[in-house]
Amino acid sequence: MPVILSTPEPLPLAMNTIICTVDVILLTLLHDSLQVALLRRDHEPFAGVLALPGGYIHPDQDGDTQAAAVRVLRDKTGIVSPYLEQLATFSGRGRDPRGWSLSICYYALVPPEVIEAAGHPEVVLVPADGIAGLPFDHQQIVAAALERVRNKSSYSSLPVYLCGETFTLPRLQAVYETLLGEPLNKVSFRRKIEEFDILEPIEGALETGKAHRPAQLYRLKARYRNRLSLTDRGLSTG
Repeated sequence: MPVILSTPEPLPLAMNTIICTVDVILLTLLHDSLQVALLRRDHEPFAGVLALPGGYIHPDQDGDTQAAAVRVLRDKTGIVSPYLEQLATFSGRGRDPRGWSLSICYYALVPPEVIEAAGHPEVVLVPADGIAGLPFDHQQIVAAALERVRNKSSYSSLPVYLCGETFTLPRLQAVYETLLGEPLNKVSFRRKIEEFDILEPIEGALETGKAHRPAQLYRLKARYRNRLSLTDRGLSTG
């Protein structure tokens, strides 16, 4: 059975072909609300409808599906995420009106300034909760990504990728609380961050201009810029 792995433009599909693509769920925080990046499709099916960034696998270019996801995200949005993780494979006869298809899906978290710096005019940020009207099975894919991100945030350093290059501990705690949907005990949170061992203080760098006293600025240690630190115990709530 032939498998379609690469095509520059949508082509008519024979009944015995399989469409093979990657889709990327790109998440960011905007005004403390988790947002998903969407693009309007420029061709049928569902031309003009907002959808996840996605595309065909190019076997002549892509070493594996992660390389394909990196390429698709870069080409479609101008963004190269420091952290990209495989979510799941979605497949079946009914998910694409063109025929039997499968999509290997990845998710990425970036701070809003990365999306702003990319300056892609067609990227639309939409609140991730309650999202509706997406084509194919993209709504199901987004829901699966949100469940994964929120679950993983309880025992890993994943939320740090929603912060900028530098940030304070109160800001990082606020990001965790937004993803987990509940307040965290400050002492327990800071103990857990120390256990993760992912941060380094920036010498002489303080956040000023706030109502509270200046706070120390931190950044990710180099070895954690594209991988997570994990713990076997979840974060404590307040």
